[in-house]
Order: sequence, then C-alpha cells, then structure tokens
Amino acid sequence: MTITRHPPVKTSLEPSNHPYLSGPWTPCHEEVDVDELEVIEGAIPDDIDGIYLRNTENPVHQPLGRHHPFDGDAMVHQVSISGGKASYRNRFIRTHCFTEEQIAGKSLWGGLMDPHGTSARPGYGAHEGLKDTGSTDIIVHAGTAYATFYQCGEAWMLDPVTLANKGKAPWGPVDGVSAHPKVDEATGEMMFFNYSKYAPYMHYGVVDREGNLAHYVPIPLPGPRLPHDMAITKNWSILNDMPLFWDANLLERNIHAARIHEGVPTRFALIPRHGAPEDIRWFEASPTYVLHWTNAYEVSGSDGDEVVLEGYYQDKPMPDPIEEAGEYSHMMAYVDEHSFQSRLHRWRFNLKTGETTEERLSDRIVEFGMINPDYLMQKSRYIWSTTTRPGWFLFNGYVRHDTETGGEQVYQLPEGVYASESPMVPRKGASSEDDGYLVTFLIDENTGTSQLAILDASDIAKGPICRAALPHKISSGVHTCWVEHSQLAADAEFKRKAQAA
Repeated sequence: MTITRHPPVKTSLEPSNHPYLSGPWTPCHEEVDVDELEVIEGAIPDDIDGIYLRNTENPVHQPLGRHHPFDGDAMVHQVSISGGKASYRNRFIRTHCFTEEQIAGKSLWGGLMDPHGTSARPGYGAHEGLKDTGSTDIIVHAGTAYATFYQCGEAWMLDPVTLANKGKAPWGPVDGVSAHPKVDEATGEMMFFNYSKYAPYMHYGVVDREGNLAHYVPIPLPGPRLPHDMAITKNWSILNDMPLFWDANLLERNIHAARIHEGVPTRFALIPRHGAPEDIRWFEASPTYVLHWTNAYEVSGSDGDEVVLEGYYQDKPMPDPIEEAGEYSHMMAYVDEHSFQSRLHRWRFNLKTGETTEERLSDRIVEFGMINPDYLMQKSRYIWSTTTRPGWFLFNGYVRHDTETGGEQVYQLPEGVYASESPMVPRKGASSEDDGYLVTFLIDENTGTSQLAILDASDIAKGPICRAALPHKISSGVHTCWVEHSQLAADAEFKRKAQAA
C-alpha cells in the first residue's frame, strides 16, 4: 500500500466538544491517494467494478457563530473497485467560498443557525449570507461528478476518477441547483430543481448528455418553500410543495425559521420531463415533510394510469427539542430521525381521477434508502434503508425491506461503529433484484479508524463480508453514489464521438 499525501489546507479550527465537531463528526483535513487498500477481513468481490463516492462535512475554519452539522466544507472520499482490489483518494471541493476562506485564513460566512448579518461577505443559497459548501449531495452525470448544496448553491464539478476539481457547472442557473438531481442513464439526461425566496419560488430543468441546459421552466408556488428532493419516472418529474416552510412574518425580518403550517396539505407537481408550467398535474396528500424518495414509476391498468412514489414520510416534521442536549436541543432534534419519525411510505397518483392514495410500508424509523439502480423508474421490490442512533444523525445499521411481503432483514452495527449512506451495487450477471452488494464506509470510534465495508445485499443480517482499512478516520456526512466503470467508459466514448462530429 503506497500512500501519497498532498499539501495540507490552511485551517484555523480549534479542538471542540461540540457534538458535531467531535467523535464520528471530527473533521478530516488530510488529502491522500492510496494505490491499494489493505483488506483486513474477507475478500473484495471480483464481480463488481465501479466507483463509490461519499460527500462529507469537514469544517476547516473556526465558525463565526454556532455550528450546524451541515455547515462543513465538502470533502469527497472515493474508492475505486476493480478485479477484487480497491484504491482510495479524497479531496476537498474547491468552491468559491472554500477558496476565499483559504486566502483569508479564517471563516467568512456564517452557518445555518446563525442570524442574518453574521457573514463577513454575501454568500450563495436561499439564506443569502450562507456559505455554498457543496457538501450535501454527490452524483455522476455524463462522466462528471456533481457536488451540490441543499440550499441551492452552484453545482460543483469533479472528475469522478481523479477527483480533480473542475469548477462550477457552466449551465447552472442564477437561482442555483438544489441537492438531489436525478439521472436517467437510458437518455443521458439529468433533471434538477431549485428554490428561492422570490417568485415563482421554484424552477425545474433538464441537462442533456452533452452537458447543456436543454430545458428550464418555472414551477409557480404560493410562496417560499423548502423542498429537498425530487423523483423521476420515464415520462414525469415529481416536485413537491410541503407544509413545512419558513414563517412568513419572521422572514420579513430576515429570520429564517421553519414552521409546520397547520391545515396546509402536501402537494405534488407532476410535470412531463420537457413540459411547461401549464402541463403540471397537481395532486394533494396528507400533510408531512419528506427528505428523500427511493423510487417512482408508472403503472398502467384497468383502474387508469398511475404514478407511484415511494419515500420517507415524517410523522412529526416539527420535532420536540431534545432537552438533555442543552444548548443544542433544537439542532439535535431536527437531524434526529427518531425525533421527526420518518417511515417508509407509498403515494399513488391516479392520472385519470386526480386522486391520491397512500399506504405505510413499514412502521420502523428509517431513512436514506437505496434501491437496485437497474430498477430505477420501474416497479422495485426491495429497499435498503439505514437506521440511526437515537438522538443523533449517525447511521448504525440497515433494514432490507421486501415491499411485496412486508418482510424485513435487519443488521445492527457494533456499538460505536457508524456507516455511510450505502448504494446497492448489482453483481455482474445478477440473477435477481437483490443479487448484489451494499458498499459503505465505516467510522469506528472504538479504534479511531475507518474502513471500506461490503455487505451481501440479499443477506445483510450476517454483516460485512469484507472490510478494508482506510488511511485515516473520515468524518461523517450525508450522501453517496456509485457509478460503474462501464458507464464512465460509455460516457467518455459518447463525448469523443460528439467532439469528433
């Protein structure tokens, strides 16, 4: 194992006992390349071949005010697996804000919990003075990795193989790009949305396989909203208007306080992929908030055409403070799944009648789910969700849901060991929907180390079938993705032919 260490970044961060600046959330500031990871348990399967990317939160400078776990500077960790071997590298995303703070040697922007005016400079995103970190999501489209921030900053580009920073996406609209764009590999298109405090409050767009903004339209809303995710089917893109959004009276004073608005239903906007605002089909549902969807698909039958959407319904979008957390009581509750009570749920939109029906798929508190990517936009049977440590935003296990039988497999990590969001990777030549692996990073607070871990997706209860040592302990974070090496090769060939034409 050969480790190449890169020059250190400039940091002013001081040691802290803040719950999200210590333990498994201790920032990692080291950038390295490792040519081959040492396997410490089992063997890396030789029937998967691709790249795992993980976006994490790693504040570099001392906060100007109160720290929120989603304020950290984005660092992407990557493992490339091929032929039963794995390499590793990690890089900070050099956003404009990261670069300016490196020059200044200190923080210039406040965080999610800081009042308006905390930042020393204007910033990006829905809060205006909020730093655009790019630290929420990571996806790959047309051979380029995009890191995005959920408050609608720029879409920051990286080479998924080398992690070389490539700057901001040239197609990015003025209102930015929210986290959770969706990619349709069959057409090569990427769908995205954004939101702001200014009418029409939301936009929706499509980027083609050549990286051009092919479609961009307004999605008119009654006022500022706080959507987080979207979903796609073969013909529709699904956006949402939910009753958890900023208090309008406080917003007039530049105070950004989210409230649940009683009596306001959840609304879903179904827009044809290249549709106009007048083509939107609106559907109402029971009031809730949803962070993440797992899949959506279309169903035709005697009862009319339906669009089915699956995701995590929050039973208590405005959670009670966790009083024992003291000064962090509200923050800890808002990132704790056991406080906002997210459960797997299904919505059905009848395109003939305009009616919505709903059903609960599991009573277990879960979130951050993955499906077999080969079943995206079609009816899927299995969902792999994460469980969390009560009171914390820390993944401590998995549940494999069988949505046909209602059966569940469960794996609980050892005490003090925490996982990352874990894509389901189909095995080469897979014979069934659950024939493949979960790929993840582990943070082991008992040993102060991190590992690459792989689980059998069809039998998660037996735990990791393989673990390989990472060169340092990584920080926790939010989202991940997997891209096949074959997909990257196809994207490169398409680009070559397009340039030669």
